[in-house]
Amino acid sequence: MVNHWLGFFVAVAALLLMDLFVLQRGRRPASVCAAWLWTAFLALLACGFALWIWKTDSRQHAVEFLTGYVIEFSLSIDNLFVFLLLFRSLHLDARQQRRVLLWGVMGAIVLRGALILAGTTLLARFAWVEFVFGAILALAALRLLFRPPAASPARGPTAWIQGCCLRYASGTRMALASLLLVVAAVEATDLLFALDSIPAVLAVTRDPWIAFTSNIFAVLGLRSLYFAVAGLLDRFRRLHYALASILGFVALKMLVAHWIEISALVSLAMILGILALFAVLRKSFSRAASSSEHLS
Repeated sequence: MVNHWLGFFVAVAALLLMDLFVLQRGRRPASVCAAWLWTAFLALLACGFALWIWKTDSRQHAVEFLTGYVIEFSLSIDNLFVFLLLFRSLHLDARQQRRVLLWGVMGAIVLRGALILAGTTLLARFAWVEFVFGAILALAALRLLFRPPAASPARGPTAWIQGCCLRYASGTRMALASLLLVVAAVEATDLLFALDSIPAVLAVTRDPWIAFTSNIFAVLGLRSLYFAVAGLLDRFRRLHYALASILGFVALKMLVAHWIEISALVSLAMILGILALFAVLRKSFSRAASSSEHLS
């Protein structure tokens, strides 16, 4: 198992280097097409990793990995709204955004590893923690459900750090200090989202290896996904309804686990079904809105 951990960290380092020196070389930003291709490549790589888990471990762990990956990848899109608002308010160009997101991804790997270790340890030692995590997920689902579509998720520590960034950027301070504050804002944002997403993954699997690898594969695609959909984020303003449904489902799964066992395969099917339903409804609403505008 130690070899698996070492091999995974080597692969993650290689992927980060490829992202940095191959896709993002020079001053010119990667095209939207390249960002989509890199995002798709990472998704296919995650599917290949799940297949490898199936062959070398078990189908159960492979399905748990895919379920955790889909949950984290879906929830990470909500992260992108905060990043977009932050970068727009600071007037960061594409090169600065790439640098901030790179450091943010590396910090997220360490942060999520620590949270997963703490979460699995607590769940193994104290049975009541499961109900605490279920309540956290239920509250997160309600918060997303009643959040106005245009509301900025940047509150609390993130909003305070964003204000500091603006003061530094508008003054004559060193650019490095501003950059560090922006990275701190990104990390604070990821921490706030991880407090919801980590319990969601632990509702699917208690295996630290599966929970960590599914999280990291989702985080690795976050940077390229941002540049792929940055111009389309306004079309996903109602995504929080789908995310609230996903969090509500995994909260229910964790709260009733002692009495009713919901398999990982059923969980994966439910989550994919919620996302598919959101995609269909979003397309229907878009067509209806276009028809109304045309008639008016």
